[in-house]
Amino acid sequence: MRTKRPRRYVARHWLLLARPLLRYSRGRDAYVLRIVGGRFGPVLRPDRRLMRRSRAFDGVDRRRASAA
Repeated sequence: MRTKRPRRYVARHWLLLARPLLRYSRGRDAYVLRIVGGRFGPVLRPDRRLMRRSRAFDGVDRRRASAA
């Protein structure tokens, strides 16, 4: 029985630097250590939360509107 290891979100440039040590696991949808990654080591995913850019909002801003 395998215990589910927590995913750790890492910046993409760190994944590129560690590429010789990591392999992509499709079942986990994450990167794991080569050879021993099935049982030991971190489970790394690219941090997509930093990739979002705030876009200019074209609609009406209602945050500071007062009710009439």
